[in-house]
Amino acid sequence: MEEFRILLLDVWREACRHIEIDESTATIAKLLAARMPIAGATVLAFDWQRGRVLTPARALGHAAGKACAVDRPLGSTETPRLQRWSSAGEILRVPPSPAGGVAGLLLPPEATGSWLVGALRGEHGPCGALLLQARAGAAFDEQHERMLGAVLEPFSAALENDRRLRELASLREAAEADKRSALVRLGRTDLQNVVVGADAGLAPVVQRVALVARSDVPVLLLGETGTGKELIARAIHDSSARARGPFIRVNCGAIAPELIDSELFGHERGAFTGATASRRGWFERADEGTLLLDEVGELPLPAQVRLLRVVQEGSFERVGGEKPVSVDVRIIAATHRDLPAMVQNGRFREDLWYRIAGFPIVLPPLRERRADIRELAEHFADKAARRFGLRRVHLAADDLELLCSYGWPGNVRELASVIDRAAILGDGESLELAKALGVADLHVSGPDRSEERQAPVAQAAELPTLDAAMRAHIECALRRCRGRIEGVAGAAAALGVNPHTLRARMRKLGIEWSSFRVVP
Repeated sequence: MEEFRILLLDVWREACRHIEIDESTATIAKLLAARMPIAGATVLAFDWQRGRVLTPARALGHAAGKACAVDRPLGSTETPRLQRWSSAGEILRVPPSPAGGVAGLLLPPEATGSWLVGALRGEHGPCGALLLQARAGAAFDEQHERMLGAVLEPFSAALENDRRLRELASLREAAEADKRSALVRLGRTDLQNVVVGADAGLAPVVQRVALVARSDVPVLLLGETGTGKELIARAIHDSSARARGPFIRVNCGAIAPELIDSELFGHERGAFTGATASRRGWFERADEGTLLLDEVGELPLPAQVRLLRVVQEGSFERVGGEKPVSVDVRIIAATHRDLPAMVQNGRFREDLWYRIAGFPIVLPPLRERRADIRELAEHFADKAARRFGLRRVHLAADDLELLCSYGWPGNVRELASVIDRAAILGDGESLELAKALGVADLHVSGPDRSEERQAPVAQAAELPTLDAAMRAHIECALRRCRGRIEGVAGAAAALGVNPHTLRARMRKLGIEWSSFRVVP
């Protein structure tokens, strides 16, 4: 009995020591061979979903042979028979004769001699079987059956660990495939955020990022639309002690007023109509990480009050909840609006301003950092070539002069879009920047070439900004719809957008719908 306990302890030790099941099977089989007349051991795995019997491990005499390798499909009647035997936990002692019944499903057709077969059980039920083959001329007895029954549990644990290891490997491969696919779509080679211009126009910004990243002080990013506020926020996060935590970006201007509390703080089940389950808000999801509140100036005053409490106390209550939820979140706010002016006219709370503006960073517009245009354009051209499957084309001198002459009201975001269009129009042969900017063809010759170049550039610079064009378009729709936003005859339907999206855009552009309302 003492020897039996020592054997079982040794078997468990080997089953827990090795990650790969073939390694643990090889060492355990040697321990068993010292006490049982076995010539080989085989571990089978049942793949119930695909209806197959697989062989993840063999040892001793079968380690290099193929006679005991089982990898075969299960028929529609064979699967339930094998499941019933596995669930019953019956140990089979197969005599040295052609195997039938359940043993015939597990042993290979060339099997000879005596066999012992036991079922292995995993976390979700039967998962495999352990097969022991007797040496030539030997047979198994009841004591051997008891030994097999004792080692089934450690073998089950080893097979379950092997299954989980294979699942992790499969998930890792799938994640790597998704990563490669996403990088191809984004035109990138890695996930590192590249701050183009860090040594030139953005050098002061990068220096301030390095200073503030080490602390948890709230950061306020100020700058025009398209200057790269999210990129700088990610750089702060990646350089901080929270780099391993989540980075969550929330566009405050895109959230409908009635959904702000639910989105930011979450809700409990039954808190309102449609709340069929509890939901974590963005603050909870960003716990131990960084939360970027993009366009924070778009938040209405009631939401600013609730945001102030979270920033001050680090706790809040879900919508419909009664228990406070504590979070550890670093706040980075960003806006293109003039928050001090909004504070003065009462559109933004002064106390919230002081809380989120712990360390302000102003991002200069692209027209004030023209030294970065070449590097930015080359960077975006490289991305466009990879994303669209085109030949890489370098900037010509005329191209750079054109880019530097343009005003870039949309800043870096507009430059990226222009380079994408230029790459597509050039089809890998050139960068058609003149066409992408909507100006006349610049590829002309003769003494008047510079004058022909300057005229279209000036014409392009006089174009209305995107926000101005969008404001005029929305106001035209509101006039036609008499100030109505929702419904079949509303401006949202006429513009083909969601009413919440239209309202968010109107708030951002400062459009008051009431001025277009016609009261009968």
